Amino acid sequence: MKIFNIKNLLVAGASASLLVSCTVGKPYARADLQVPESYKESVQVTGDTVILPWKTFFKDPQLTGLIEKALARNNEVNVALKNIEQLDLIYRQAKLSLMPTLDFSAGANRSWASKNSLNGSLNEQFLGTKYIDDFNATLRLSWEIDIWGKAKMQKESAAAEYFAQKENLNAIKSRIVVQVAQAYYNLVSLDEQLKIAEQNIELSNSTLTMMNLQFTAGQINSLAVQQSEAQKKTAELLIPLAKQNIAIQENALSILCGEYPTGIERQGTLKNMIPENKLSEGLPAQLLSRRPDLKVAELNVISLNSKTGLAKAAMYPSISLSPQIGTNSNKFNSWFDIPGSITKAVAANLAAPIFQKKQLKTAYETALIEQEKAAINFRQSVMTAVGEVSDAMAKSKGSSERLQLLDQRTAILDKGINDALKLYKSGMATYLEVITAQNNKLQNDLEVINVSLERLNAEVDLYRALGGGVE
Repeated sequence: MKIFNIKNLLVAGASASLLVSCTVGKPYARADLQVPESYKESVQVTGDTVILPWKTFFKDPQLTGLIEKALARNNEVNVALKNIEQLDLIYRQAKLSLMPTLDFSAGANRSWASKNSLNGSLNEQFLGTKYIDDFNATLRLSWEIDIWGKAKMQKESAAAEYFAQKENLNAIKSRIVVQVAQAYYNLVSLDEQLKIAEQNIELSNSTLTMMNLQFTAGQINSLAVQQSEAQKKTAELLIPLAKQNIAIQENALSILCGEYPTGIERQGTLKNMIPENKLSEGLPAQLLSRRPDLKVAELNVISLNSKTGLAKAAMYPSISLSPQIGTNSNKFNSWFDIPGSITKAVAANLAAPIFQKKQLKTAYETALIEQEKAAINFRQSVMTAVGEVSDAMAKSKGSSERLQLLDQRTAILDKGINDALKLYKSGMATYLEVITAQNNKLQNDLEVINVSLERLNAEVDLYRALGGGVE
């Protein structure tokens, strides 16, 4: 039985098709971020504007092995990969949104009417039975006509969230590369601190031996020996502290690499680890295409832009069509007797919110505010990124200049220790001058290690800030 006039249905369908292009959501357009043309801090750099992959940037084979292990086994990376799998399923589902749905149903029913009812008396009179059988099978198609572009906006939102999660994975990997490198450099610096302490202890032992001989000969008093022993203890105190920090750093680096705490192999010195590759600062605007965290921030704006359009579309009417075809019979043997048992129906539905208008408008305004907040956060992320590059450049420049001065001071102090010992042996310098020279050398060597570590960390920070690749 036809429950809807076919001609009217075609007219309604044609009208709906004309409305399909009436999307209510606005296409995303990036706001003018007013990115500066250059950084506040700048260093003289050479090379390509393309950021080097980490396998090229880091030369130490032990370090590259640790980074590779961390990227493969770090639990935070593995969780991000699972998030991508989830969003991939959501994205695939969104691509099928508002597609027609097809349902099939089949059933059999037997009912007994009352003998005193009209149906009951007619059953026995015409059918010769006290019951009525009903066999039916129906194939039903349902389709909501996408008047306002809902399907497109749902796909855009899901796609933005999916790609944002992929960029988030890249951001996590970039951060882990930096953390592994800086942890490794810190381990090497602790090794060097331990070595410097041991060298200073050896030097103090030599000085103390000489002063003990002079004390025995009555040439100096006990105060000189005590001061020399105190200088030795100053160096000895560095030993347990360095070993403690080495154990803690090894544990942290092991966990970062997805392993239980264990020893970490390492080699080389801090100065030899300073990358030879010079990074090109490029232009601040290039950060938008390099840094995954900025891509995530912008993709979040794109997703919320689509969700704002969906919230607006919810305030407008929706039209759906539901044609169905099937078979129906009161006897099993004629259930699928074609065409006699065929039944057809077509329905068109119009649904429009009335009493929910205020609620839907509030939802739309809330979505719009969320989109505006995301746009502000995107702008702030860009400003922060430009600032991080300038900071890293300033640190790199400052640490390089300090290292040059420290090299000059190291040469002076090395000569000063030798001169102090010679003068002391010849009676032309006091024991305090010798101890002071040794203490100055110890503090200078420790400062060289710290500044060298700062320089390496600045280079790694600059690598990350410029969008260092993880591929």
